[in-house]
Parts: sequence; structure tokens; C-alpha cells
Amino acid sequence: MKKLVLTLVFLFVFGTKYVPVNAESEFFAPVCITVNGEYVSSQNRGYLKSGVTMVSLRDIGDIFAASVGWDEKTSTATVLTDTKNIAVTKNKKTATVNGKNVTLDSGASIVADRIYVPLRFLSETLGAKVNWEEQTITAHITSAKASVPSHLKGNPPYTADELYWLSRIVSAESSGEPDSGKVAVANVVLNRVKSRDFPNTVYGVIFDRKYGVQFTPVSNGTIYKNPTTNSIIAAKRALLGEDVSRQCLYFLNPRTATNSWIVKNRKFYKRIGNHDFYL
Repeated sequence: MKKLVLTLVFLFVFGTKYVPVNAESEFFAPVCITVNGEYVSSQNRGYLKSGVTMVSLRDIGDIFAASVGWDEKTSTATVLTDTKNIAVTKNKKTATVNGKNVTLDSGASIVADRIYVPLRFLSETLGAKVNWEEQTITAHITSAKASVPSHLKGNPPYTADELYWLSRIVSAESSGEPDSGKVAVANVVLNRVKSRDFPNTVYGVIFDRKYGVQFTPVSNGTIYKNPTTNSIIAAKRALLGEDVSRQCLYFLNPRTATNSWIVKNRKFYKRIGNHDFYL
């Protein structure tokens, strides 16, 4: 499949450096946001909470040039525009819009001293349209009243092509593995990209044949299958900077591996699920 097609299909698949917002949950799903086609760069990354996209209320307020307030005593945030008066309270699944109660899909949460609210509720209340792109875990906001302010502008740290291929190798190699194992497989590919001993692109590493086919899914064709949602999320987590592999360049399943070169020549790091990882 041509890279041009991949780029058109996976526009705006971007994010800033990964920082988990929920340390108690291993499987954090980072969400990317665009506004009228423009990527939003923020340290207050959106995330999925039981299937609901949660975003920083402050960021969305700034995108709509709204006035945002916070009442410490009641743990209530307000968003004010010329026509809307929105109030949400920590952990409550009911908000008020111009004095009327509205039920939320998920209660507002405090993460790293920021209040997070359901993206669709806040954006649509402010007059926007929201489209969800499952293949890239991206929310697209469209509104004539919205724009990306200067402090939320930034360059994307990875490309659509990188996510496209990385999510496919993760899915093909680690379907059924724990989430941390999926991230570790993605780490190995990205560690090879950084190494002088391997090609310097995700695509190049996956399809590298210098010493023979490096990944079984390339030879059996499973690399071309659509990835699972969990694999896409794991690939994004790795691309955003999460590393559980400590610079590992190899992995294998010791119960099915037919080549012993890695075991004899590389240093064992740790086992995650059914895979052993080597430096």
C-alpha cells in the first residue's frame, strides 16, 4: 500500500510525549484531538475512561475562547461564553447548562490538578460537531467558533505512517499478550529505529531483510491485517514515549522459537506474558 494513501487515511494521528494520567490503570488510552483539522498539542492529554473521551476542561475552554473558573470549596468548574453558562463538579455525573441539569456519560475527574470532562458533552454544548476516529483514537472537533490558541499549537511527534505500521506489527506479534507486552513489542521496533544497526524508519525496521526476515508476520502476511484497538493504543503509547523495554532490540516466544541466536548472543532482560525480551 502506498505511503501517500496511508497518510491520507491516517491524518492527524499525533500527540505529545506520553505521560500516564492514571497510574493505577495499566491500560491508559491516549486520545489525540484536532480542531477544524488542526492538531492540538497539550500536556493535559485526553484519555478514555470506560469508553468515554475525557479532556481537560481548561483546554477546551481555551479552544472556544471561553472564560473558565474554579471554585475550590465546591470542586466546581465553570465555562462561560456569551450564550452558555456551564458548571461541572468533581465526581458528579450531572452538570448544569444555563441552569438546567444535564446527565453526563462520565463524572468529571481531577487528574494532575486538572479537571477532565467528557469531550462530546462540552464540545457539543458549545456548538461544535465531534467525530470519532477509532482507527487512530482521535477526536475531531469542527466549529466556526473554535480555533487552536497559540499555547496549544505544536508539531506532531510521529507520523501517520509510523502509527499505521507499528500498530500492525504489534497486533500481529502480540495478539493475546498483556498490554505492557504490546507496548514492549512496539518499543523493540522503535529501539531498532534509533540503533545504527537497523534501518531508521518504522517501515524499514519491520520489513528489514538484511539478515533474513526479522518478523514472522512479514513472511506469513499477518502484518497486513487490520490491528486490534488495543494494539493501536499500545503503539501510540510507545510512540508518545512510554518505554517498558529498557532499550531491548529483540524478543521471542521461547516455546515456539526455532532459532537460538538471540538466546545465545543477546542479554536477557525480562519476560512479559509469553515473550522474552533481550537487550
